[in-house]
Amino acid sequence: MTMPILQLKNIVVAADQQNVEQTKILKNLNLTINSGDFISVLGTNGAGKSTLFNTIAGLLPLTSGEILLNGQAINHLSPEKRSRQIARVFQDPKLGTAPRRTVTENLLLAKHRGQRRTLKPRHLKQQRHEFTQLLATMGNGLDQHLDTPTENLSGGQRQALSFLMATEKRPELLLLDEHTAALDSRTSTQLMRQTNQVVTTQQLTCLMITHHLEDALKYGNRLIILNAGQILLEISGEQKAALTKQTVLTYFG
Repeated sequence: MTMPILQLKNIVVAADQQNVEQTKILKNLNLTINSGDFISVLGTNGAGKSTLFNTIAGLLPLTSGEILLNGQAINHLSPEKRSRQIARVFQDPKLGTAPRRTVTENLLLAKHRGQRRTLKPRHLKQQRHEFTQLLATMGNGLDQHLDTPTENLSGGQRQALSFLMATEKRPELLLLDEHTAALDSRTSTQLMRQTNQVVTTQQLTCLMITHHLEDALKYGNRLIILNAGQILLEISGEQKAALTKQTVLTYFG
């Protein structure tokens, strides 16, 4: 039997540790994520979506419960140590890249994420062809900007670069935190299509928060709806494939 990639066991997160019962954000939440799962996460504002991601990433402490990554408890691990295995793409394109470094330099940083920094040569020239091919897969002209500082890219190009950086070393778990929400409709559709291509072909394990109901229904093998810090609906496989927009909307009142 294959071991789950991530297990959340009776997770409780409270805003005030002195007044836990009245300030719970996540309420004894349980979730098992298996290798290759692509799970869409839906929920209204305040449902606990961002808190869930921040807790998994180590940015928020658990009040109680346990998080297991590949069977090992990671409650005690810092966000930096968790980032060696858990990658995240944020809603804001500015958060995933080093703004004054070029596209090539950002990709090199991603390639060496989690490794000890040394004074060895960077070998940027030798990797330009590899990086050009990688950037070309996004289909948005990013491969023409290897020497452009990321702060000079468009929002869509910068978010595409953030996604490539997050997936460069094939993380154990990929967290997509509304990564298309800040983009226009055309750019969002293009990035979502490429996201699905990368996640499925590389068989990545992924959790994706989205407000685009169509994307939640179209992509991935599982879907969960959060409400008031608990999982209101969890559906997968053929049941998910048969799910309609009208049915999902009934869970939002």
